[in-house]
Amino acid sequence: MKVTVSRKAHFNAAHRLYRKDWSMEKNDAFFGKCNNPNFHGHNYELTVSVTGQIDQETGYVIDTKILADLIKEHIENAFDHKNLNLDLPEFTDLNPTAENVAVVIWQKLRKHIDATKDLEVVLYETPRNFVTYNGN
Repeated sequence: MKVTVSRKAHFNAAHRLYRKDWSMEKNDAFFGKCNNPNFHGHNYELTVSVTGQIDQETGYVIDTKILADLIKEHIENAFDHKNLNLDLPEFTDLNPTAENVAVVIWQKLRKHIDATKDLEVVLYETPRNFVTYNGN
C-alpha cells in the first residue's frame, strides 16, 4: 500500500517576470505589474509530498524530520529573503514564474529522496494562485 507524507514550509522572496530578449513594452504587455524593474515579493507557501510504500521495519514512508531538514537546507535557506532573479543561479536565464520555481524546487529535492518514492511540490505564490509539479 502506498501512503503520502507531506510537509509544509514557507519562504519570502522577490522576483521580476520578464524576458531579456523582449522589449520593455512587450514585457509590460505580457507580464504587467510583475515586470516591475524594481521587483516585487511574495510570501510563498510550499507543500512537499513524498509517496511510497510504508517501511515494515520503521512504519514510515519517510521520516518527517528528514523531510523537514531537506526542505530547510535546500529550499528555505536558499530561497528565503532572496531576489530570485539576482541571487539564485538557477534563474539567471530562467524566468522565475511560479511554474519554474516549483520545478527548480522539485529538482533540488529529487536527488535527496529515494528514487522508489514519488515526489510532488505544491507552491502557493498567493493564497489563491498555486502550481503543482510531480516530475511529469
